[in-house]
Amino acid sequence: MKRRAFEDQAYWGKPVPGFGDRRARVLLVGLAPAAHGANRTGRVFTGDRSGDWLYSALHRVGLANQPHSTHRKDGLKLRSAYVTAACRCAPPGNRPTPAELEACFPYLDRELELLRAIRVVVALGKIAWDTVVGRARRIDPASIPRPRPAFGHGVETRLPLRIGGRPVPVLGSYHPSQQNTQTGRLTRSMFDTVLRKAARRAALQATKGDTTDDTP
Repeated sequence: MKRRAFEDQAYWGKPVPGFGDRRARVLLVGLAPAAHGANRTGRVFTGDRSGDWLYSALHRVGLANQPHSTHRKDGLKLRSAYVTAACRCAPPGNRPTPAELEACFPYLDRELELLRAIRVVVALGKIAWDTVVGRARRIDPASIPRPRPAFGHGVETRLPLRIGGRPVPVLGSYHPSQQNTQTGRLTRSMFDTVLRKAARRAALQATKGDTTDDTP
């Protein structure tokens, strides 16, 4: 159901694709499209408070050309970063079922095969973390460290993303949801620290610069 504020807008209402630089070295994996955010606008993390937090942070560390993301034609471009999600459709209550997540695995698998330059992954929340770990398990079960990497803000492990590829750093971060940002569980400083670490791991200079965006 549409919100009154958006009742004059046509909702995207389809699976939401990833967005960003096809030559990205930093991959950010979120949870799912928000019902009145990406499900409305058609671009991941766009049109809601979580997206405001994410893209303003990417702008502060030099991975985006502007700090806001309101719609697909707003001029946003990412620099060596690509944003995607574990689940591609807006789930009821923002809680995707295991079956919904499993149905979306092929999308992430395909993106990781196509994004050949990825050097580091940032998992935004536990579901995203578990999805990335699951990707590594599908490639090579023996690649999963023992004990199994547990999610936490600021934690880091190394996992393979592609068949025959070397393991890359995977960083955990609390999801920039209002539940986390308004309670202080996730602060700007905490979020920026993880993103700057990701930029360093990817051998990028975390300062503002030229941007590229090859998303269709």
